[in-house]
Amino acid sequence: MSEEINFPANEALATLLRPAFGFIDAMALKCVVKLGIPDIIHSHGRPISLTQIATQLESNSPGHRCLARVMHVMSRRGIFASTSSLENEILYDLTPSSRLILKDSSNNPSYAPIILMLNDPELLAPLHYLSFTVTDGGVAFEKAHNCSIWEYLAEKEDVNKIFHDGLACTAKIAFRVIATEYKDVFASVQSVVDVGGGTGTTAHEIVKAHPHIKAINFDLPHVIAIAPKYDGVTHVVGDMFKAIPNGDVVILKSILHDWDDDDCVKILKNCRKAVPEKTGKIIIFEQLVQQEGEGPIDDIVYASDLLMIAHTGGGKERTEAQCETLLKIAGFPRYRFIGNPGLPSIIEAYVE
Repeated sequence: MSEEINFPANEALATLLRPAFGFIDAMALKCVVKLGIPDIIHSHGRPISLTQIATQLESNSPGHRCLARVMHVMSRRGIFASTSSLENEILYDLTPSSRLILKDSSNNPSYAPIILMLNDPELLAPLHYLSFTVTDGGVAFEKAHNCSIWEYLAEKEDVNKIFHDGLACTAKIAFRVIATEYKDVFASVQSVVDVGGGTGTTAHEIVKAHPHIKAINFDLPHVIAIAPKYDGVTHVVGDMFKAIPNGDVVILKSILHDWDDDDCVKILKNCRKAVPEKTGKIIIFEQLVQQEGEGPIDDIVYASDLLMIAHTGGGKERTEAQCETLLKIAGFPRYRFIGNPGLPSIIEAYVE
């Protein structure tokens, strides 16, 4: 008598294997970004065939078979749209998602650098040690590279550039949020300090839009070393745990999620000292955890939370209530939360 074999239900198996194969989606996306395929399609001005894409690649013998399979996967994920021509040839077109990774322009910041940063092999390596973090309580990044992420970036010029290029693209996007939600926020402001401002993109965008403002981009030496010169922006080297330059407004963009609660309070207290006693405020950009959230953006925030654990150990994405607690401890009794349907969310906190 044969023994009955119980095969897993397709839905259960797909639920299991979808995240297991998630790295394929990530690498296929990185592939199309590195090859500039969205820009090839965009420059063509209409749906384009695989052969037409291949002729635009910087290659003497492009691999049509591999390219076809990459494009098929990316089309299934909604990155590209695909249709059949009259000649029964597959044609590819842009979607709203792939338009986000077109080359940067003054009006449309590109997400391409953040895709390359998130999928850099050296920055991905710590994620292989998440189990170590669970069992030993250590920092996955340090297990992978024998030093902290900040020490690593200070030593590795190539990774440092990839990392801060990724942050720079999100800085442009963050400023567009400011410009939309805060139409008059800088009208009476004379000086702005961007703490951990990377290569100065946010400070540059603020000064371009408000030439009367003097902006300080404040970061560590290895970051300022690769920062371009911008009119109206002063690059200042320093340590936010020791002191922060004075300004009417201090900006913290994706800074607090890198640190544990105690370190966040130290940073915020130094921000409190840096702004005017009566009128000072800080503007915080963070991906806030919505405890009841079940949408695709919420999935990204929870994934980012794991990334913070892997990269920094003590960092995490926080709820609005958790941010409020940190602000009150640090001397910011009043705040205004501006809900943003995308990423990030904005918190404006005041000293009075």
